[in-house]
Amino acid sequence: MVDIKKLCFDVQDLVLETAKMIREERENFKPDEQVEEKGQNDFVTSIDKLSEEMLVKGLSERLPESGFVVEEGTSSKKGEIYNWVIDPIDGTTNFIHGLAPHSISIALMRGDALIMGIVYEIVHGEMFYAWEGSAAYLNGDEIRVSNTDSNKHALVVTGFPYTNFSKISNYFDAMLELMEQTSGIRRLGSAAIDLCYVACGRFDAFWEYGLHAWDVAAGAFIVKQAGGKVCDFEGGNHYIDNGNIIATNNNYFNIFYEIVNRHLGNKKDG
Repeated sequence: MVDIKKLCFDVQDLVLETAKMIREERENFKPDEQVEEKGQNDFVTSIDKLSEEMLVKGLSERLPESGFVVEEGTSSKKGEIYNWVIDPIDGTTNFIHGLAPHSISIALMRGDALIMGIVYEIVHGEMFYAWEGSAAYLNGDEIRVSNTDSNKHALVVTGFPYTNFSKISNYFDAMLELMEQTSGIRRLGSAAIDLCYVACGRFDAFWEYGLHAWDVAAGAFIVKQAGGKVCDFEGGNHYIDNGNIIATNNNYFNIFYEIVNRHLGNKKDG
C-alpha cells in the first residue's frame, strides 16, 4: 500500500533538487543554442529535457511500478495502476525570457483518479501541494479558494491560445464580457500557477482552452482540495482529456460558468 502523504513530501524534495538545477542552468542559458521550436509558438529548451529526465528518474526510484505522462517524451512507460503527469517547466516562454512565473508541475493518478498534486513556482520558491484526503497547502500553510460571489469583485485569469485558434472568436467574446463585468483579467503564462493562484484565493477564477494533461492535472487537483470547483466548458470532468478548463470557487461558479459555457461550450475544434 502506497503511503500517499509520505510520498508527497518525498516528491517535494525531488522537486526542490530539480528546481535548484534549473536555476543553476538558467545562469548560463543561451537561448540561441538551447531553444527548439516544437510547433508554432511552442518552445522547448534543453533545460526542460534535463528537468524531465531528473524527475522521471527520481519518481521511478520512489514508486518503481509507476508510469508516466510527460511533455517532452523522456519516458513512454505506462503503469498498470499509478501514472505521473509531469510538466518539467510550465511556462517555458516565460523561462526563456527570464520572467516569472514558471513552475514544475507533477500530478499522480491512480487509474483515472488524481490523488496528488505538486506545483513549485521556481522564481518565488512557492510550493503548492495536496494529496488524497488532505487540505491544500502553500509552503506548509493551508490554503483555501476565495469567497467572491460576484463579477464585480472577481479578479480572473486566463491563458491566450498559442497554437489552437479554432475557438479564438468565441474566446475573445468571453474575454470581452468578463473584461466589462469583472474587476480585471490577468494572463501570467503558466496554467499550473494560474490554477494554484485560484486555489489560494489570489484569483477568483480561471479559464483556458487547448491545454494538455500536464498543464492542468496537478493544479486542478490542488484547487479541488482547496475547496474549489473544476470542470470543462460543458460542466463535465473531461478537462484533462480535452484541455478545456474552468476553475473557481463554489460561490462564483454559476456566474462564471454561465459566461464561459455560453461562449465556448459545445463548440468543437475546427
